[in-house]
Amino acid sequence: MRRLAGRYGAALGAYAAVKSAGFAVFLALLVHADDYSGKATGRGGGARPWDVLGSWDGVWYQRIALSGYHPQLIPLQGYQHATLYENSAVFFPLYPWLIRIVCACTGLGTYGAGMLVAVVASFVAAAGIFAVAARLGGVRAGVVAAAIWGLFPGSGVEWAVYSDSLFVALAAWSCHCVITRRWLTAGLLAFTAGLGRPTAAALIAAVSLTALVALVRRTDGIVRPLTAVLIAPWGLLGYIGWVGWKVGEPAGYFHLQRGAWNRYFDFGSATAHSLLDVLVGRWHAWQVNPVPDLIAIALLIALPGLVVLLMRTRPPLVLVVYTGLTIVAALASNQIFDNISRYLLPAFPLFIGLATALRRYSWATLAGLLTLPALASGWYAGYALFELGVP
Repeated sequence: MRRLAGRYGAALGAYAAVKSAGFAVFLALLVHADDYSGKATGRGGGARPWDVLGSWDGVWYQRIALSGYHPQLIPLQGYQHATLYENSAVFFPLYPWLIRIVCACTGLGTYGAGMLVAVVASFVAAAGIFAVAARLGGVRAGVVAAAIWGLFPGSGVEWAVYSDSLFVALAAWSCHCVITRRWLTAGLLAFTAGLGRPTAAALIAAVSLTALVALVRRTDGIVRPLTAVLIAPWGLLGYIGWVGWKVGEPAGYFHLQRGAWNRYFDFGSATAHSLLDVLVGRWHAWQVNPVPDLIAIALLIALPGLVVLLMRTRPPLVLVVYTGLTIVAALASNQIFDNISRYLLPAFPLFIGLATALRRYSWATLAGLLTLPALASGWYAGYALFELGVP
């Protein structure tokens, strides 16, 4: 334990400090505005400020933890953007399973259990991001990368009843296992991530492609890389297949995503149209939320620079593929535009390039550079996401 504390203590301490500062500002803004009390429970509202953290997707995860799944394709009439009733089957099972287990072991309700899982997973993710970044840029870069994970746009969902922290924890450690040639563990973590979110496809592809390259080059033998390739995709494929079987259509999951939730791959058309509309001041499109939309535009402006900084570190193939596919999935899908900040949050290698560029500064200078963004994250990554938009 002393050895682990000595290795990860600085990174986890930096993450805790950054995240706590932003979280306090988020709650203070909720209390000050008091808008949550006039909103519907589960839709950015509740009886108490912290109830906001269990709203939107959090409501669905809690329902699944309580009563399981009932996959159905029920036609819906009279709505422009929906042809099917919303159904919980679009939410992958790993996070609600863990909520249910924690409820049974601790006596907590679904909200408390969901928050506990998310917060613990956020620290596991911070440790994984540190471990990957430290291999590329040194210990100081690793600590800064863990801190950036806590204040990046979209980071408000890290301490909420959302599955993002859990997924990033699995993704970061899976990538670390690939880098350190622990193929079986990498494959198992990618398999588990596939039970957590559909965007695990990017991680599975990255792990599998890197394993195939190792297999062709015979750098780690045949059995371990091949086993990773064979294991990695079955969590994702298994759940999608189960939903298809339950609803009686092989592509049932994708029909539900598109028909009930208006989510589908459109080669970036929706992102481009939303971007242009916001730039020219049109606020009448579907799900337009001016403040978080502007934050999303600021992130898109910074994105090429973050990619350049990452590539300057000469990252291993697994990070290049994972980051590239995560960016494509975030920008090339029909979705709520302000959610771009959240959908890019799993692209943790983007933090590494920036952290490596900042490592030359002293600890005092870094603390000064990160203090104001940490406080401001309570607004741009928390309040703006949950109360001024739809996370």
